[in-house]
Amino acid sequence: MKTISKYLTQKKVVLTLGLTLSVIGSAVAEVPADKFDLSEWNITLPTDKNKDGKPDSVTVKNIQDFEHPDFFYLDEEGRMVFSSPNKATTTKNTSNTRSELRHMLRGKSTRYKTQSPKNNFTVASNPIAKKFKRVGGKMEATLKVDHVALRAKYPEKAPAFSVVVGQIHATKWDKPIKGFGWGNEPLKIYFKKHPGHEKGSVFWTYERNLPKDDPNRQDIAYPVWGNTWLDPKDPGDQGVSLGEEFSYVVNVHEDVMYLTFKADGHDTVEYKINLANAVNAYGQMDKFDHPYGYTLDFNYFKAGAYNQCSTKDDPGFWYPACPGTGDWQEDKANGDYTSVTFSRLVVTESEPPRPGHGEPSVAN
Repeated sequence: MKTISKYLTQKKVVLTLGLTLSVIGSAVAEVPADKFDLSEWNITLPTDKNKDGKPDSVTVKNIQDFEHPDFFYLDEEGRMVFSSPNKATTTKNTSNTRSELRHMLRGKSTRYKTQSPKNNFTVASNPIAKKFKRVGGKMEATLKVDHVALRAKYPEKAPAFSVVVGQIHATKWDKPIKGFGWGNEPLKIYFKKHPGHEKGSVFWTYERNLPKDDPNRQDIAYPVWGNTWLDPKDPGDQGVSLGEEFSYVVNVHEDVMYLTFKADGHDTVEYKINLANAVNAYGQMDKFDHPYGYTLDFNYFKAGAYNQCSTKDDPGFWYPACPGTGDWQEDKANGDYTSVTFSRLVVTESEPPRPGHGEPSVAN
């Protein structure tokens, strides 16, 4: 009996003494890292367990044995669930909550700082590209959005009722150099569904790489299925339902970001955009963007549930003033949260695209 007890208390249980798989399965709960390769991911959660005013973060080392029963766990089918209420502790540069993974190319090592080139990727045109852990990279995901926030004081504001399910983020420098290091986002992948609509829309945005106080620093939205955030019309059959699975591939190869979106019953949608110049995804020069795009920036992938329904009540674009109490059970009952489930998430080196990938086919 001591031998049985010993094995049942271990996370990785060995099948011994004729024990059945069902017995072992009922005794040992699996965590997301048992089903997904999280050897290069940490996570930020919408919690503040140590009361330091900052959201909790779980390191690459510790996430291998970690789950949170409300915000980061496996469902009954072994899929990875991320949930985040409207109101909770947020990181210093946003008023939006998140349950979101951050890719860490250094893995479990702490030899290099989080913002080091050895923990991030860049584009091929960066003059110091050889100093980075990787030039470009590829993130593939399959997921479904289960819920988005149902209420907003300013429902006409673009971020209301939406969640970001994948990102490329640039690191923020203490002293930006030559117009780089602002910590902007060359990619955010959105799902948005208005409460009165049967289906939601999937779209992505590119943020012009400019200082925060520059009025031209805006996110340019591109449609995938349905509408973008500035179009309140019902997407109808062109949209994607809650619980409907779709996939994205983000392949940054050399200087160019190649995007592929797929879902059953929908046309495959492709885009490409050069991250080292100011040409947009329709092949047109954007006179307001940084002329060299994100050439010198340090970048990393993110994936999960980045809730866009900020509770902040402010005239700014980003603040729909969504309700929330800060009590998870109450906010969940009121529909003031977002939840996303991933069945696949993989990051690898970039790959050469097929000829013609993402050639402009959507009229601006």
